[in-house]
Amino acid sequence: MKKLLLFFMALCATGVVQAQVKFEDKTTDALREMAIKQQKLVFIDLYATWCPPCRMMERDVFSRKDVGDFMSKYFVAAKYDVDKTTGRELMRRYGEGSIPLYLVFDTKGELLGRILGGAKAETFMENLRAIIEKKRTGQAK
Repeated sequence: MKKLLLFFMALCATGVVQAQVKFEDKTTDALREMAIKQQKLVFIDLYATWCPPCRMMERDVFSRKDVGDFMSKYFVAAKYDVDKTTGRELMRRYGEGSIPLYLVFDTKGELLGRILGGAKAETFMENLRAIIEKKRTGQAK
């Protein structure tokens, strides 16, 4: 009985993980290739383990099913720690010194938009929708 209960709990936990934002553990080039194949945009989360707003976003926003569903529809996503090489380089190139910083790129590698700081899930998705809309209408910069 104990084994059955543990199996059921593990199965439920797996379902919860699938409902969250799926961050790929890949290089930026591999991420771009995935986006090309899937015809999606590239989303990059620049964060640090010591950053309270970054932890809040992970806990309160990226863990939500609606955010996960939205993100998987439009983006191939990855996250990079700004205290490590790739994150540090992306922050140097695209950042303004504050984290969390969210970057959206097209499949050519052009920056379409950035979102600075933590936000509630609804606000975060509205900001992403605005970037998607600018891309759709050709106004992205």
